[in-house]
Amino acid sequence: MTTTYPAIDELKAQAKRLRQAMNDRGTTLTHSAALEMIARQHGVRDWNTLAALAAKPNAAPKTPLFVGAHIRGRYLNQPFTGEVLALSALPGGDLHRITIHFDEPVDVVTFESFSAFRQRVNAQIDADGISPRKTSNGVPHLVLDL
Repeated sequence: MTTTYPAIDELKAQAKRLRQAMNDRGTTLTHSAALEMIARQHGVRDWNTLAALAAKPNAAPKTPLFVGAHIRGRYLNQPFTGEVLALSALPGGDLHRITIHFDEPVDVVTFESFSAFRQRVNAQIDADGISPRKTSNGVPHLVLDL
């Protein structure tokens, strides 16, 4: 999943408009503070981080993820297909929260005499569609085929 950012000139223009609007309302705001606020609005920690991200080429994701997208992958090492019900960026910009409704319930227990099926899961994923959380044997909880 790739986040695209406006060009640096557009980001600076947003900061200028924000500063002007705040000054019009009687709240003095420096240009530096406006840039920091714009960075926070885009989900990153500071202006320098946002400027660096905006300077990178905005490559399209391999498979676009969006609410309603039909996806496939592995959950707790079990194959699945399903639909994205929710998707949001987490603060810091490195991870996203995703909710998936599986087409068919997935058995999340590998013990032969016991089963536990899940049809809807919430997880965090990185830009490659891989969960940072891992099972006790080191396999990521969720891996999307992007």
